[in-house]
Amino acid sequence: MKRRNARLALAAFFIPILAGILASLSPAYASPSAPAFPGCPAHGDNPTARIQRLDLLKNRSTAPTKIDPSVTLKAMLAPGNDLKRWSDSEGATITGYVILVKPGGLESVNCHAKSLARRDTHIEVALSMKATGKQAVVVEVTPYWRAKMKAQGVDWSTHRLEKTLRGHRVQFTGWLFLDAEHENAAETTRPGGAHDWRGTAWEIHPVTGIKVLP
Repeated sequence: MKRRNARLALAAFFIPILAGILASLSPAYASPSAPAFPGCPAHGDNPTARIQRLDLLKNRSTAPTKIDPSVTLKAMLAPGNDLKRWSDSEGATITGYVILVKPGGLESVNCHAKSLARRDTHIEVALSMKATGKQAVVVEVTPYWRAKMKAQGVDWSTHRLEKTLRGHRVQFTGWLFLDAEHENAAETTRPGGAHDWRGTAWEIHPVTGIKVLP
């Protein structure tokens, strides 16, 4: 038990140092991030550097200054292994029909918070309302951006977004993000997989702009 506690203590000491080294090497990792909410650091509560890197990207607090014009909803859903198709150091704007809006799960990025206000909003965007999740792109509204928009008088709560977006054609702008934890559940990286539930592991996450279209 003492050895185990010692290893945990060493991990707790060295992981932040490693995260700092990675930040200095990777422009995407070093992108400004903010805590999801008070009491939850920007890198979440997972102790591994790999997941912390992903969580820092999810919690980016600045809007992208460079939008990749080649990114469209259709392009994101195009067949073929797409792991190197885009860059998570750029942003994108996609337009499609919202087929699902729901609360995100209990995740390390939000320190496993249970309150809806402190969890992501999971949105699935497709080329038509008849599409399934395997034909959709996931976009995520984070607690940080929800709070930021609330300060501007805009309601990005999960309940409000479900009421105003579902069934509508919507334009989303935000950061490109490859959710590596879901590569084995996406049609582009595992076509025809029995457990596929999404079109691609690429997301717009976090969402920094939403516009409902006619």
